[in-house]
Amino acid sequence: MGFYKRISNAFEDAPILPLNQNSRYVMISDCHRGIGTWSDNFLKNQHLYFAALEYYYKNGFTYIELGDGDELWENRNMSQIIEIHDDVFRLLSRFLRENRLYMIYGNHDIIKRNSRYTKKHCSSYYCNSAKCREELFSSISFHQGIILKGCDNVAYDNFLPSIYLTHGHQADFFNSTLWRVSRFLVRYLWAPLERFGVLDPTSAAKNNTVKKKTERKLSYWAENEGHLLMTGHTHRPMIGSLSSPYFNTGSCVHPRCITCIEIMGNNIFLVKWTMAVKKDYSLYVSREILERGNLREFKMLPPP
Repeated sequence: MGFYKRISNAFEDAPILPLNQNSRYVMISDCHRGIGTWSDNFLKNQHLYFAALEYYYKNGFTYIELGDGDELWENRNMSQIIEIHDDVFRLLSRFLRENRLYMIYGNHDIIKRNSRYTKKHCSSYYCNSAKCREELFSSISFHQGIILKGCDNVAYDNFLPSIYLTHGHQADFFNSTLWRVSRFLVRYLWAPLERFGVLDPTSAAKNNTVKKKTERKLSYWAENEGHLLMTGHTHRPMIGSLSSPYFNTGSCVHPRCITCIEIMGNNIFLVKWTMAVKKDYSLYVSREILERGNLREFKMLPPP
């Protein structure tokens, strides 16, 4: 199966969420939450991520995670990840209880597509403070794709385009079709070698040649289908344009920052969360808008 078909298949049975003037969505990808060891790339930005999550919870956003939320190639034990980052998972469960949480799986957590696995490992966790198991994600499903359905009929003044969300690994043969081979190599070869500065040459996030090739495929699909496509996977944040309606949220494992994409009505923002310094030299978590756009500008896209 070619990359084009793999991307299209991600949306065959995708849940459809409304996109209108009252919508508030935040898309975050590639957290790669680990088990708190030297290889846990999420650890250095965990405070930035939690601050951002608190902001989005208090301001009424729906949180959509676009895959690779948990690092389940390098790590086998989901319960250890939850235990180390229990504050994050407790807050995510509050989103879920208010029907404001949706999850997409990526290549590094592709095992979550198995409902038996998620029921066993994600439905509850052991709370050390309460000394008992507490509910976590008992009612959640992990999807390959999600569609934000706008009013995309050009005859209407309240036009908003639909946005197609997936992780993006479908454009990468080695990390989609051969994901079991990739997982084996990451777990037993590239992860140990990373200690000595040797990066995985098959990773779209760490190899610029693979990154560009993957992004070209994703852009090609978006342009040919006439859809706005938003992914993660390559870790390179970007806002789309009329010539290339492809968006990328970036990741939570950038040096010293995390990036994400916000949608508020017809406005779309590429946002960076980072540490900043006030005039009195005290530190604070800063939300910085890197790019902004208006979804109505994509009115000239060909209809699906």
